[in-house]
Amino acid sequence: MFEVAEYIGIIAFAMSGFFIATRNKLDFLGVLISVFLTALGGGIMRDVIVDKTPYTFTHTIPALIIVAVMVLLVIFRFHKKPSIENKPLFILSDSIGLVSFSITGALIALEHNLNLTGVLALSFITAVGGGIIRDVIINEIPFVLKTGFYGTIALLIGMILYILNTYGIMDVLTLSIVFILGVILRLVAYYNKWAIPMI
Repeated sequence: MFEVAEYIGIIAFAMSGFFIATRNKLDFLGVLISVFLTALGGGIMRDVIVDKTPYTFTHTIPALIIVAVMVLLVIFRFHKKPSIENKPLFILSDSIGLVSFSITGALIALEHNLNLTGVLALSFITAVGGGIIRDVIINEIPFVLKTGFYGTIALLIGMILYILNTYGIMDVLTLSIVFILGVILRLVAYYNKWAIPMI
C-alpha cells in the first residue's frame, strides 16, 4: 500500500511542480528542479528524519515516473496552456498528491513507532515539504502558508491514521477510504474557499 500511495503522490506532485514551473517561465533545468523538489522533496526529508536512506535513492521507479510525466506533459503541450493552476486537472492532481503523501508520511512514522507528534510531523512534511522548498527557490510565499486548510488536511490524515493504528483497524480498505475522503475534503475545501482565520 505504501508503494501505491507513494507512486500516486509522485505522479500528482510532478504534474503540480511542472505547472508551477511553466507558469513562472523557468527554463528546462528550472522545470526539472521544480518537478523533482515537488514530487520527491517531502519524501526525502521524511526518510532522512527517520534515519532511512531516501526511497527515491534506492528505487529507480520514482525517477522514471518524473521523466515520463514531464515527457507526456510536453507532448500534450500543457506548458503552453495559460493559468492552468486554477483548472480542475491541476486542483485534482494536487489534491491527490497531498493526500497520498500525507498517508505515506504517516505510514512511515507508524512503522518507526513514532508518537502522535511524530506521525503528524511526518505526514505534514511529506505532503508539503517539497512544495515549500520549491516555492522558496522560485521566490514565492509557500502555498501552504497562504491556504491554511491545505496543510490542515495533512494533519487530519495523520491523526486519523494514528487512531486507526492504535485500535488495530488500519488495512487496505480503511486506507482507501481515508484516501478518497481526503481528496473529497480537499476539493470541497478548495471550491468553497475554506481557510483557517488569519491573525
